[in-house]
Amino acid sequence: MLNVSNNNRIDNKKLERFSSIQLLNKEKHYKILNKILIGFVIFAALFLFLPWTQNISGSGAVTTLKPNQRPQTIQSLISGRIEKWYVNEGDYVKAGDTILFISEIKEDYLDPNLVENTKNQMIAKEDAVASYEGKVGALDSQMGAINSERNLKSQQAKNKIRQAVLKIKSDSMDLEAIKTQIKIANTQFKRSVQLNKEGLKPLTDVEEKRLKLQEIEAKIITQENKLLSSENELINARVEISRINAEYSEKFSKAQSDQYTAQSSKYDTKAQVKKLENQYNNYKIRNGMYYIKAPQNGYVNRALKSGLGENIKEGTPIVSIMPAEYDIAVETYISPNDFPLIQKGEKVRVWFDGWPTIVFSGWPDLSYGTFGGKIVAVENFISENGKYRVLIAPDNAEQKWPKQLSIGSGAQTMALLDNVPIWYEIWRTLNGFPPNYYQSAKEKNKDVSEK
Repeated sequence: MLNVSNNNRIDNKKLERFSSIQLLNKEKHYKILNKILIGFVIFAALFLFLPWTQNISGSGAVTTLKPNQRPQTIQSLISGRIEKWYVNEGDYVKAGDTILFISEIKEDYLDPNLVENTKNQMIAKEDAVASYEGKVGALDSQMGAINSERNLKSQQAKNKIRQAVLKIKSDSMDLEAIKTQIKIANTQFKRSVQLNKEGLKPLTDVEEKRLKLQEIEAKIITQENKLLSSENELINARVEISRINAEYSEKFSKAQSDQYTAQSSKYDTKAQVKKLENQYNNYKIRNGMYYIKAPQNGYVNRALKSGLGENIKEGTPIVSIMPAEYDIAVETYISPNDFPLIQKGEKVRVWFDGWPTIVFSGWPDLSYGTFGGKIVAVENFISENGKYRVLIAPDNAEQKWPKQLSIGSGAQTMALLDNVPIWYEIWRTLNGFPPNYYQSAKEKNKDVSEK
């Protein structure tokens, strides 16, 4: 252990007894050296208290701010054969311009009149639907007529039943009247016979009464036959109404069955029409897919498939297009250790490959050739390179970024953290401590209010 007690202090007066020391004290440059050493110590002490900006460095490339502004790869939605190119690499195209034409290679779509034939089939099926609808309406009218006729026939049969019932009643009453007449005629005949025996009536009177009795007995047989005939008419009338109901029920059922069949055919034909309509629209859309068109204004970067007659599958990349208008940005990658120190909205310094740049890590404000940026997005999922992706947009409050920048060119970034003295930064680095976590003024005010 170093002993710094007063007993071990070197006395400067004792050193003066040495001749070499006396010689140095007499030299002029010795005093100048002392002044230089003292000035350097003072400068070093002051330098240690200068401000130092802690930062996080990253590397990336120039990109676009919005996803739809980045290079797009146009793909073919259908399989086909390349027949003709309408553009060259580097050409400017507008949205909707034709880039190339492909022909059909699937046998299901080789018919050049496929769309027209499908349309004709659809029209024919629509006519069939109208025909079935007319048939359904005619059968509906027919069933109405059958019901009306059945009602009339039933009413007629019911009237016949009533007539038969009334006739039976009339014939029954006539029969009863004849039976009464027979009783009277039989009584008169018996009295006439008795009176003839007593000599009060002549024989001619007896024969007359006998003849009258026989006539009445003949009438009763006739009336009984008449009554039976009326009862048969009643039975026939009841059978007729049953026959009418059965006949017209059969007619109505048949017409109803035909109507149901027509309706079923109509609905089935409608389904076929919808299917044909879907096919027709699909075929029309597919015909439009033979012409590969530009989705937006831009420049043709590279043809990924070039040979005429070359077959391509559906979903195959064909050509790459760079949008003509885009908002420039920088995507940079930072290490996982620095990720907790990065937050959206913080300021960043950016310098680009190929541009003269002088960067002072601790004093970014003094750097030359750097541009201001602002963090607009921080990806929370680690990338394949083991780092986190950060998207940086130009800071409108500072100098504009160069217009000559090209997409994909390299870029270096430096995220600014807290300002600390140089001695603190040296002490932090030597001890392996992390940088101070930077908080914006808004966050600081929020923390103060919570306390």
